[in-house]
Amino acid sequence: MKFIIVGRNIDITPGLKAAVEEKIGKLEKYFNPDTEAHVTLSVEKDRQKIEVTIPVKGNIIRSEQVSNDMYVSIDLVEEIIERQLKKYKTKIVDKQQSAGSFSKMYVENDYTDEEEIKIVRTKKFDIKPMYPEDACIQMELLGHNFFVFINADTDQVNVVYKRKGDTYGLIEPEG
Repeated sequence: MKFIIVGRNIDITPGLKAAVEEKIGKLEKYFNPDTEAHVTLSVEKDRQKIEVTIPVKGNIIRSEQVSNDMYVSIDLVEEIIERQLKKYKTKIVDKQQSAGSFSKMYVENDYTDEEEIKIVRTKKFDIKPMYPEDACIQMELLGHNFFVFINADTDQVNVVYKRKGDTYGLIEPEG
């Protein structure tokens, strides 16, 4: 596994680099040796954040963790990615199209779903054309953190969502 480690507002000390390579290196058993792991360490006030992105053919395996100690964040992110790999193995490797990025042992090993995804509720509602700004207002009135609507400008299904810092995001389909 190849590591690309970047620091934002933090110097990558030899100790941090070793900790990242040791912890994230435990994931090597799941990937081919030429797989790249992009690791970004950042510090904002007392928030120690690590973001790990592992691009594999057709998918991205990603996790970010924040704590008040960078070493704790590194431990947490490794556990989360390993859990993701075990949980979604069948979906990730299903059609063998992306299996090239993964090690043979990982592809052939059977992992049980510890936390199977279960949809427990389905909602149906009328989608009315509106502008993104109106959708944000509607979302706030409902007390939700996202809202699905038909964009009055494009006649396409869009989603507005609440971001950190009391800002909003808009998701639009491409094309």
